[in-house]
Amino acid sequence: MPLLSGSQAIRVEPVQARSAARVNALLDAASDAVHELGYEQLTTAMVAERAGASIGTVYRYFPDRIAVLQAVASRNLERASRALVAALASRNPSTVVESLDCAVDALVDVFRQERGFRSLRVGDCLDIRPITSGRGGNAELAQIVRDDLHERLGIRLDSEGRLSIETAIDVVDAVLARAFLSSERGDSSLIAEAHRMARAAVADI
Repeated sequence: MPLLSGSQAIRVEPVQARSAARVNALLDAASDAVHELGYEQLTTAMVAERAGASIGTVYRYFPDRIAVLQAVASRNLERASRALVAALASRNPSTVVESLDCAVDALVDVFRQERGFRSLRVGDCLDIRPITSGRGGNAELAQIVRDDLHERLGIRLDSEGRLSIETAIDVVDAVLARAFLSSERGDSSLIAEAHRMARAAVADI
């Protein structure tokens, strides 16, 4: 499954290691700012200052602040996708419900570890990412769960089952966003609620 690249929104594709490192430093700076202030406050000048770079360097790779947010959201999706794939492979869930529990736990870990994730997540909270496939980031995560169920357990979902998985991931995203709104570790009662609602969403599969 192709994933969005964190460089999709970049004006000039970095081809050298030094350029790639510079872009990552800019994205790290943007993520820190988003983590502390929220995505609404992000400016290109803020990214430059926090990265110790010139504003010209920012504009070399990103045409505007929206492009920066696009790139951060895409990188978040890449990292969340890798975490979800690794968690499913490690825990080897044997039912649909166990797979959703695994997905919740994987996303909780990403919320805790990735700076700025709690605000922007995988970009579905904002209509800023050009989604050429017609699917959002949460739909990509749901596809990972569905593919794992099919490949590992031989479970073929009908249209209602596929919708249930997507709904579960959307609900989990919303509840975890609230859980981490003012807590670095996440509100435990809301994390538990994310598990409960994810299970409920797939109870009929």
